[in-house]
Amino acid sequence: MQGLKNKADLAGAVGQWIGQIGNRVSAIVRLLKSVGADHRLGHFPAKLSGGESRLYQTMKIKRKSVPVLFVMAFLSPLSAPAVEVTEFEATAHGFPALLDSNGKKLADGDFAQWIDDGHLHITITYKFERGDRTEEKAVFRQKPELIQEEWSWRELKGEQLVRHFAVDFKTQTATAQKREKDDLKNWSEKIDVQAGRTFAGYGFMLALQNLRPRLLRGEQIELQAVGFAPKPKIVTVQISHGGVDQMKMSDRLLEGDRFVIHTKIPAIVGLFVHLPDTLIWLTKPPAEFLRWEGPVAEPNDPIIRVDLVSGAESGPAKPVETSDAR
Repeated sequence: MQGLKNKADLAGAVGQWIGQIGNRVSAIVRLLKSVGADHRLGHFPAKLSGGESRLYQTMKIKRKSVPVLFVMAFLSPLSAPAVEVTEFEATAHGFPALLDSNGKKLADGDFAQWIDDGHLHITITYKFERGDRTEEKAVFRQKPELIQEEWSWRELKGEQLVRHFAVDFKTQTATAQKREKDDLKNWSEKIDVQAGRTFAGYGFMLALQNLRPRLLRGEQIELQAVGFAPKPKIVTVQISHGGVDQMKMSDRLLEGDRFVIHTKIPAIVGLFVHLPDTLIWLTKPPAEFLRWEGPVAEPNDPIIRVDLVSGAESGPAKPVETSDAR
């Protein structure tokens, strides 16, 4: 009798567990039906390193255990592994160049990174000839995983603020300011941050360097991005390896792996909305930043280019044939 009672209890528990899964699946189906259009990650990516100095250390991904049952993995987005840093970033200084999509130089850049109170700080400034400038700032924890804590980007014409986007990952708050004529409009949204998987701006550069080995093996990896259009929004992006390219930069012909950051949107929305991909090139190991191309900050902004090496000439990236084991 005791054995039958235990079996009955077990059957009841299993039935309750299955019922809970059914409820969660139903909730997900309702959510998918109500999903609207996603916006492109609106940020001015952190770009770069400078000169010949090595700015980035080789990092790798440590796989964590995940539930064996597929249904549990599907229902638990947080089960995906975060990016773990194995070699830490330190102080660095560089001078990237910002150009238009045809390679015409628009601004000189200043990149600085340093460690303060155990946190990695990044500041990237671009100064234009007319006195306009943009500035990006970011703060990260590198232990035990790569976790972004802060990000901001602002655009100024003279001393007047044109746009300002910011994310506080700890409080899960994103804010935006945008000047329209003489009116500075404001937005503030609570966002769902998955620590170690949600990034903005320079965070994608660091995450991409860690994910590089997996991407070269053909994996397509999804992360979360904070986008602005100009209202803040969390979007899902898919990162993949697009091939090997050569490009002329200053007086040199350089080669790098091209990675694609693609914003995922529902198929029906894609018929009416075009969201350009962001492209990032990294050098061969030790992987360093080489080039970045994408919209300035919002999806409808002009496409720009950022080169590691500042010089008079910046040529388009052209695919090359390679049989190397990468």
